[in-house]
Amino acid sequence: MNILILSSGTRNKVVQYFKAALKDKGRVICTDMSNLAPSIYESDQFYTVPRMTAPGYIDVILDICKKEKIDGVLSLIDPELSLLAENKERFAAVGTTVIGSTYELCEMSLDKFQMFRWLTEHGYRCAKSYIDKEAFFADVAAGKAKYPVFVKPARGSASIAISKVYDRETIELLFAHSDGLMIQEFLDGQEIGADVYIDMNSHRVVSIFTKKKILMRAGETDKAVSFQDEKLFALIKQFAEEAGYTGQIDIDLFQVDGEYFISEVNPRFGGGYPHAYECGCNHMELIVNNLEGKTNDGRIGQYEEGIYMMKYNEVMVRRIGGSV
Repeated sequence: MNILILSSGTRNKVVQYFKAALKDKGRVICTDMSNLAPSIYESDQFYTVPRMTAPGYIDVILDICKKEKIDGVLSLIDPELSLLAENKERFAAVGTTVIGSTYELCEMSLDKFQMFRWLTEHGYRCAKSYIDKEAFFADVAAGKAKYPVFVKPARGSASIAISKVYDRETIELLFAHSDGLMIQEFLDGQEIGADVYIDMNSHRVVSIFTKKKILMRAGETDKAVSFQDEKLFALIKQFAEEAGYTGQIDIDLFQVDGEYFISEVNPRFGGGYPHAYECGCNHMELIVNNLEGKTNDGRIGQYEEGIYMMKYNEVMVRRIGGSV
């Protein structure tokens, strides 16, 4: 069995974990557009590929799948998730399973306003959001909304171009200089991350790991502590199954006055996933089981509370062929 990880970048741990899950069963192959992506040197084989927006990119990936006899493929960056899902049948035709959710769900997850509409329509608590700034200003005047708020791209990731705004003038300025922005209610509470696995055969949530975030950096969790709450587990299970997600997802939530608000979903491994793995939530093993045709049993909350994750920098030094 062989796994292909696209756009592996600096996610060395994810590569290591997949290699451990496969052991002598198969190989882990990685791709990236740069030969200076450190994770590719953790793999059994790697390919440098064009940017995912380049013409013919998907054909390059399909050729790798055929050459390396890839059983399952996944990506570690948001924009590529929709591309994989959109070409699911083409991958299936060469014997490769796309590990991830449907195209529609990947697109909804990438579009924060679309996600807001889905959550509100289905009765989930979430931060109130606006695409129309005039509608927001009207709600402020009516006492239905207040500052501060976040102004952010409706489509985006890694907390890029997010501004915390305290007045109308700043909102007007931001909207005048950028398109595709949205206004989102500021939730003043404890930020929470959840690493969730939905079995690809049963379509049931089989693993949930939750952590309270202590420090964030560039949109990723830098420090966190594990905890458990059955109320939160029930909410996550209901949401993920009702929405129809499949495989690995990463959910951001807030706890405000004892209630949980769903913020965002990334249908992939999040940057903080190593916390879950090191606490015993081995989602790579669950993926391998699914690719082998096995349905995973539930193991929600099978980890210890009070375990802290603290990220730190590491260095890889290599002589790379052709360099000066």
